Amino acid sequence: MKNEQVLEAGTASRRMLLVGAGSVGAVAALAACGTETDSPSTSSGAGTGPTTGAPSTTGAESSAPSAGGGDAAANAIAKTADVPVGSGVILAEQQVVVTQPAAGTFKCFSNICTHQGCPVSSVDGGSIVCKCHNSLFSIEDGSPTSGPARQPLEEKQITVDGESITLA
Repeated sequence: MKNEQVLEAGTASRRMLLVGAGSVGAVAALAACGTETDSPSTSSGAGTGPTTGAPSTTGAESSAPSAGGGDAAANAIAKTADVPVGSGVILAEQQVVVTQPAAGTFKCFSNICTHQGCPVSSVDGGSIVCKCHNSLFSIEDGSPTSGPARQPLEEKQITVDGESITLA
């Protein structure tokens, strides 16, 4: 006697269920391996959020007009007083890092690491830090100083008008 199973319509064998479950698991695993280079600010990696040793500036806080008024204040991404000398701030909403390597000298770079597209996580000790793979970038020119990144952070043009810093 053969060990055959007769399946009724709408039923599945154990083998079919296991193959189906394995396929779903494989698709989920492949999807998790993908990168989100189109929208890096939505990645949910632990420890990749924007933080600095200095006060953080978000779009809502930084766009408030200063006492001087004017268009520059209305479109400001940060105030000069918010950017510590020898350090910087990460502005996640604008996807930039604003640094002040020397008193009165302001620089702006993309906050996206050139190694694998993670957002940088902090500005510490004169370096812009990406905790995804421990790349460090210079606050002076965005060049990589340590870690696997080989390309500099993309420089962004800014205008400093009084106390206001705006993207050019």
